[in-house]
Amino acid sequence: MLKEAVDYYHDLLAEQDMAAESFAVLQEGLERSKLIFGGRPLTPYLRPHFITAVDWLRVRSTCETVWSALQKVKDAAVVDDSLLGELGLSDIERDLVKIDPGYLQVSPTARLDSFLTDNAYSFVELNGESPAGIAYADSATEIFMSLPVMKRFAERYVVEGFDGRPKMLDVLLRCWDEFCGGKADRKPVIAIVDLAGLPTQKEFELFKDYFEAAGYDALICSPQELEFDGGKLWFGSVAIDVVYKRLLVNEYLPIIGEYPALVDACRARAVCMVNSFRGKLVHKKAIFAVLTNERYAHLFNGDELKAIGNHVPWTRRFRQEKTVNNGEAIDLVEWARANSQKLVLKPNDDYGGHGIHIGWNTDASEWDTAIETALANGDYLVQERVSTAKENFPMLFGQLGEWAMAEQLVDLDPLLFNGVVGSAFTRLSTNELANVTAGGGMVPTFVISDR
Repeated sequence: MLKEAVDYYHDLLAEQDMAAESFAVLQEGLERSKLIFGGRPLTPYLRPHFITAVDWLRVRSTCETVWSALQKVKDAAVVDDSLLGELGLSDIERDLVKIDPGYLQVSPTARLDSFLTDNAYSFVELNGESPAGIAYADSATEIFMSLPVMKRFAERYVVEGFDGRPKMLDVLLRCWDEFCGGKADRKPVIAIVDLAGLPTQKEFELFKDYFEAAGYDALICSPQELEFDGGKLWFGSVAIDVVYKRLLVNEYLPIIGEYPALVDACRARAVCMVNSFRGKLVHKKAIFAVLTNERYAHLFNGDELKAIGNHVPWTRRFRQEKTVNNGEAIDLVEWARANSQKLVLKPNDDYGGHGIHIGWNTDASEWDTAIETALANGDYLVQERVSTAKENFPMLFGQLGEWAMAEQLVDLDPLLFNGVVGSAFTRLSTNELANVTAGGGMVPTFVISDR
């Protein structure tokens, strides 16, 4: 059914004027909704990503089961310094994750990056600290549903999109209520906090507009603009109740000594911050090295172990050690040197595709250099290759609406809200790094079924 649906959509685009009319609506919608990332359109495609209702149920169930395992890692790590070490937290990060956020969820909002193929469903990374894309995806969904080609398509297929912003607001309010001991008695003032001048600024504006339309005072500010008086966190003359933290810890640490208001307010339980610093525990890519290491299997129940085994790629901190792969004892570094075609080396804590070495795209000399670089760095992971998904998408070129079919890597990104999958979007790329920061694009995800 999925192949037939995609073929039908592409056939519609081939009809006279259909592509041109749809492109005009798309272009106008992108500009109106601020779907611009770093000065370029975020969605240079004329088709969304379709997933069947049956596959979507499987995706949701798998994500939520793995998430329950991640919550158990958090519970263990906050009282086990050795597990913090295995995750690769620095001394200052260990101090930050010890701060009690006032609610139980490790990351009330999170994103699992994954590949769905005919034969497998595999995760590659988890963004548990500050997942972007929720508001972008909502706006893209609204725009695509208005395209002439989508209206025709929806006459034959049932099409269901997602709406993530209401779920994000609900997460903030639930965390606020839990933070207040279940006795929140007023609407909180919400501050979206990140460094100034980032390409995600447009998404912050989309969230601010949505929060205000829902009846909540909202503002956008940087950590440099905050002040803490020992009782309240302030932005100018406005006292903040809830921080929607889009600020990455790695980007806060260089300035935390000079601008400590945010962390001081969190320590004093003067503000409810979502996600908290504790989200760093599961944001570290080494979280997959914990999930897939038999040494920690006792943390999980049978369903969680099954989901981990079927959907989480074998991962290890990259260092000189002996470990186990598929039941076989191995010397990790030498084994990695001999198995480049099925391995990737990646930094434990970075984003945007920085520092990643893809073994099957390198020759022996380049792989040896990558190994030495990773060992010298001391905070790298080695991870087994997973089956990736690829599809042809109608991709736009230039400013006149010209388009052609282009094969894209398809990275499905389910979004979890308090551990429950509630939305998703899809990133597309012509290379192995399906990453918007690295130059890819995104499209909304639609669940489809026959009428």
